Amino acid sequence: MCGVPALTRLADALLDRAVVPGYSKVGPALRRRWWPADPAPGSMAGRRVLVTGATSGIGTAIAEGLLGLGATVHVLGRDRAKTDDLVARLERGIPGGVGGRGRADGARVVAEVCDVGDLDAVRTWAEEFTGRVDELHGLVHNAGTLPAERSETAQGHELTLAVHVLSPHLMTALLTDVLSPDAAVVWMSSGGMYGAGLRADDLEFTDGEYSGVRAYARTKRMQVVLAAEWARRLPGRHVYSTHPGWVATDGVTASIPAFGKVMAPLLRTPADGADTTVWLLATRPASRPPHFWHDRAQRPSTLGWERGQDPGKVRRFLDQVATAADVPG
Repeated sequence: MCGVPALTRLADALLDRAVVPGYSKVGPALRRRWWPADPAPGSMAGRRVLVTGATSGIGTAIAEGLLGLGATVHVLGRDRAKTDDLVARLERGIPGGVGGRGRADGARVVAEVCDVGDLDAVRTWAEEFTGRVDELHGLVHNAGTLPAERSETAQGHELTLAVHVLSPHLMTALLTDVLSPDAAVVWMSSGGMYGAGLRADDLEFTDGEYSGVRAYARTKRMQVVLAAEWARRLPGRHVYSTHPGWVATDGVTASIPAFGKVMAPLLRTPADGADTTVWLLATRPASRPPHFWHDRAQRPSTLGWERGQDPGKVRRFLDQVATAADVPG
């Protein structure tokens, strides 16, 4: 927030620390008064972006926002019918994308179908994708899940670990060669990760009683660490993680209904939740470690009284992810 008056920076920080106003719809309503300018019209024209988890909620809003800026957007979902239905709706130019722009002239939308929880499926899809797409300017790891009970994927990995951590790690590695020199990669984390420290043990969540909410928070913390690692691995590109705040989505209603009901009057719209991701892709601002963003500004990835990530623990975590995803460290 360079160039922003000290009192404004203080107000912004207080919104963040108070959580409820910062994460709710109050946050963007206030921060729009001082946050950076919107992307220029047509700023994504001629650029190609892949968005996972695109068939609902924030993923759909991200696609809408990018189409409103003229991008070609590859929307990836695991269900063919839902993905094709989304493409049909987007091709009609759904109004109300981020900033209310709708679909710009020249924008295109392409259906991609892959179950990102299945690492073998990701490999097969990525080989086919890179055979027909020679340059990708943006990659958004938005696919998410919050299961009530522990389950495993075809490769025997716990579901949230596979969807939030192993698959994005593998997909980024497989698509690296087609990422443009100034590409942006965005990991959609969650503010819930503040409640979970990095675990370098029990990545598969086999110890103790399983909690989907705890697994979700832990893997969202892992995403922030992975994004920082990929920022190191991809010099010259732009790698970020971000959290969308509290957003009214079908996933929230289904997975944590009590929270959704109590907080309903304060929840953000999916477009508000998508805003920072679209803005990052379109403007590609300079970033510093740990590259964690919310409401168009960098945020700390740990709470004020916590120390930064232990390098030894980070290394052990990365080694385990590399082995599980079969990606060289």
